[in-house]
Amino acid sequence: MNSKCNCTGWSLMAGLAASVLALPSFAAPLTLDEALRLAENNAPSLTAQDAKIQAASSAAIPAGELPDPKLLMGVQNYPIGGPDRWSIDQDFMTMQMVGVRQEMPNSDKRKARIEVADAAIDRASAERRVERLKVRQSTALAWISSYSVERKDALFQDFYKENLLLADTVRAQIAGGRAQPADAVTPKQEAAKLAEQQDDLTLQRAQAQAALKRWIGSAANDKPVGSFPEWPVDTSGYSHRLQHHPELAAFAPMTREAQAKVREAVSEKQSDWSWEVDYQHRGREFGDMVSVQFSWDLPLFPDSRQTPKIAAKQAELSQLEAEREALSREHTQQLESELADYERLNRAVRRNQESLLPLAKEKVELSMASYRSGKGDLSAVVAARRELVEARLKQIDVEEQRALTSARLYFAYGETSQ
Repeated sequence: MNSKCNCTGWSLMAGLAASVLALPSFAAPLTLDEALRLAENNAPSLTAQDAKIQAASSAAIPAGELPDPKLLMGVQNYPIGGPDRWSIDQDFMTMQMVGVRQEMPNSDKRKARIEVADAAIDRASAERRVERLKVRQSTALAWISSYSVERKDALFQDFYKENLLLADTVRAQIAGGRAQPADAVTPKQEAAKLAEQQDDLTLQRAQAQAALKRWIGSAANDKPVGSFPEWPVDTSGYSHRLQHHPELAAFAPMTREAQAKVREAVSEKQSDWSWEVDYQHRGREFGDMVSVQFSWDLPLFPDSRQTPKIAAKQAELSQLEAEREALSREHTQQLESELADYERLNRAVRRNQESLLPLAKEKVELSMASYRSGKGDLSAVVAARRELVEARLKQIDVEEQRALTSARLYFAYGETSQ
């Protein structure tokens, strides 16, 4: 009597679980293309890069302009002694002066400043391309992880249904005297382990949604739909495009900027000059006067002033060149590693599809047939079913890993609109 009640309760529990899993999702579908579109439109980091480009463009406008002129006002030769002291118009030498002075940086310096400003614009644009790559790649990786979780979760509907069939088979075997009453517990244990695995998926779903939400906001709560992306992996083409990776391409304007700063430092050895025009007003009985004068900087001590600045800028340029070479080697290593990993994952996907998964299914069928005929025990059936569950989940794992690897390769080397 108790066994019958337990079986009835188990059937009700499993049926409710299957019903809950079968409920339709009320979340809107989220394709990979839609996620990428939302990321590009909403990513704050891209907005920041746009503002940086605008700032560099605005800063470039005055780069080659002359400094603002200076207005000069004052009194010259004001007497503080003698019979005309404290008088503004009694001494013929006292003058009220107003003038204009204009600083004139040398032409090489102005040209270098323009080059620095133009390179800064190009550098900001290159940094935006790097950030765009990061946003699109990270969004794709997060979407793939989220989609993988949904694929795995969908499998559990089948797992629970198959578990119910196992429970029915066990009851029939017990009723026919071909199994022990204790075997009735085994399907319940299997169902509990399935529920435990599904709890892990719940955690993975929350983590994947959190990663995706960073890039697309609340739309990350929508259910990802579609399939794993299958971008073509061009091994030789990717190797040829390695130096055009946005992070490496960004060094071109950075190098031009550093070279222009070296030329600007060298221009400090040339004299800047300035001109000045003054109008000088004197007392009524004296005539007014006009003065014109020119001045030049005298870089007489370059070893302690200009030369160290030039050396500093040249060192920064050398640092930049070394950093680019280091990053190039790092990307070469990553590319070769990921291409090798992609080939391994390709083989793993085919092996699972063509061998491991069919063999696991066959093992379950054979062990179940033996159990039904009374020639096998239930533990062999459960072990075979566990292997099949793991094989089906592993199939999604390797497909996910292959998609993640191809995404990293595609957005770094395969996407043309960068």
